[in-house]
Amino acid sequence: MTTNLTAIIADDEQHLANYLNDRLAALWPELAIVGIAKNGLEALRLVDDESPTIVFLDIRMPGLTGLEVASRLDAKTHVVFVTAYDQYAVEAFDQQAADYLLKPVTDDRLTRTIERLKSKVSKAEIPGDVAAILKQFATVLPANRSAHLRWIRASVGDTVRQIPVDDVFYFQAQDKYVSVYTREGESLIRTPLSELQAELDPDEFWQIHRSTIVNVNRIAATTRDVMGKTMLKLKDSKAELQVSRAYAHLFKQM
Repeated sequence: MTTNLTAIIADDEQHLANYLNDRLAALWPELAIVGIAKNGLEALRLVDDESPTIVFLDIRMPGLTGLEVASRLDAKTHVVFVTAYDQYAVEAFDQQAADYLLKPVTDDRLTRTIERLKSKVSKAEIPGDVAAILKQFATVLPANRSAHLRWIRASVGDTVRQIPVDDVFYFQAQDKYVSVYTREGESLIRTPLSELQAELDPDEFWQIHRSTIVNVNRIAATTRDVMGKTMLKLKDSKAELQVSRAYAHLFKQM
């Protein structure tokens, strides 16, 4: 039996944590998610308070990484790492004690993880030694990678899309939503622009107007009219974006 099972999710990207929570609720309704942590320290506090059966850990989080959190868990806790790294990196998990989910998490992959966890719990298996996987994984992870937003979960009508932030041309605040513009068109998210800006890499995404954040890598050219107004032309897009005077200094050298 797999009753009275509890879990926590730790991911600094709130929309991805919520997405995993929703999919677990649909695919494993017997599992109670007793908390969602936004960073490693919150995850440890939740573990202390809730003593969950399972912990879903994003590998790359501010404060303490998922690997550091896992190293502090007791031997009774089953660990599932959630990672955006490629297949080469996650080969470190093969034949090891912990499982992993590759972002963006698919239902097929999550179902396989759930079946493994159910089997381990029903057989009262003690989680294996996570130390070995931590040591091995440390050798393949890129060093000093900052924890910025990597995926956007946005709506297009009744469809929800997982959009890599690198594919975004720009974000623009509307009345109750923020529009996400990519080559495929416009999608919508509910995250306020101010919160979004705090999660984006400031070297890659610049605010150019109180309602607009642009992907710097998508800028093709800047123009100025006789009144000194700065406009941006974007690569692979017909859009032209106005830069407000408050942010015009960013383009002095362009």
